[in-house]
Amino acid sequence: MHSPQSTPVTHRGVLAIAVPIMLSNVTQPIIGIVNAAVIGQLPGAYYIGAITVGALIFNFIYWGFGFLRLGTGGLSAQATGRGDAAELVAVLIRALIIAVIAGVAIILLSPLIGKLTFSLINGSEEVERHAAQYFYIRVFSAPFALMDFCLIGWFVGQGRARVAFLLQIYLNLTNGALSLFFVLGLGMTSDGVALAVLIAEVTAALLGLIIAFGRLKEMGARFERARVFDRAQLIRTFVINRDIMIRTVCLVLVFSWFTARGAQAGDVIVSANAVLMHFFDFAAFLIDGFALATEALVGQAVGARDRQRFNTAIQLTWVWLTLTGVAAAALIWFGGPFFIDLMAANEDVRATARIYLFWVALTPLAGIACFQYDGIFTGATQTADMRNMMLLSMIITLIAWWPLELYYANHGLWATMIVFFVSRGILFALRMPALRRTAFG
Repeated sequence: MHSPQSTPVTHRGVLAIAVPIMLSNVTQPIIGIVNAAVIGQLPGAYYIGAITVGALIFNFIYWGFGFLRLGTGGLSAQATGRGDAAELVAVLIRALIIAVIAGVAIILLSPLIGKLTFSLINGSEEVERHAAQYFYIRVFSAPFALMDFCLIGWFVGQGRARVAFLLQIYLNLTNGALSLFFVLGLGMTSDGVALAVLIAEVTAALLGLIIAFGRLKEMGARFERARVFDRAQLIRTFVINRDIMIRTVCLVLVFSWFTARGAQAGDVIVSANAVLMHFFDFAAFLIDGFALATEALVGQAVGARDRQRFNTAIQLTWVWLTLTGVAAAALIWFGGPFFIDLMAANEDVRATARIYLFWVALTPLAGIACFQYDGIFTGATQTADMRNMMLLSMIITLIAWWPLELYYANHGLWATMIVFFVSRGILFALRMPALRRTAFG
């Protein structure tokens, strides 16, 4: 295996990683859209509600396991930078072991998860029945869905984002085709949609494994049991994933707090905020591609202990992150009124969303540094800093929230989100000297 040091970091190289990830992010909602479109052909309105509820449960569960993609990506990038094929094998095997254990745990806990979730949702009898049918079939793909996370992170860490994109496309096309076959061809209902997702997720993971082990065979890499189960490396892998999970939980808490506070202000405000948050999600999908490019390129530079490559990776990805953030902000600001009208029929919600459009247009600009630093610190596997900076920024945000919302209502709530992004960027910047010392001595 050759280190990527011989290949210079270029704008083309940044785009080669970022663009497939951006396209992959955009295709992710397709599973839900396709399933809703297929099940919507059935006469009962409750079918769509059941599939939506069932999919939301899995989205929530799997979002919490996003650390598998990020942690594996950072470790894979560093092993690639060192040209260490044996460690690249070990990184993948360790991640897959965690994914399988976690996936089996989800299956074993599924009766408890299902009972708790459906009691909270409190839908109609038909919605709950079909949602449960969907949930208890699809849950058996949990180990494979989490393996997909590991494989995507592993490929991205090596700069092979195109493989990750192709796996996502395969997953979506297979799911869509099987949903059509089972529901419209065989006359199945929510069970057919669940079975389609189950088969798609299982076969996507198997395809990813075939490609991954084919790649390792090309490099002449071999499985070394002692390397895979090295105690220090197992502990390091666990700690990295734990830190990223804590960081993710904090992120969820902040956004949940934002939604909950908006709900306190009434139906119109919470609906307007929900519409506007879709704009932020869109911007995040785009910017995330360059954040993952940063992770891969920085991780490779740290693995190779190449300070110049590290600096170049940061400079070039910053250019693209800034351009993407500015473009997203401009699109939100100028195209926002049109998309608000498209997404909301209620005139009060439309008018209210326009009032706060300025704030959501600021979020991509305020979040540029956060996304890049997430990539830098993940690539350098300085995840304790990620965890600590997120905890500190969450505390700062909650302190700022009280006077801002008290005096400026929903404007203050949106300003609090800007405080969250800016404080994270500043705190990360303060830790950069320490990261450089740790990475390069």
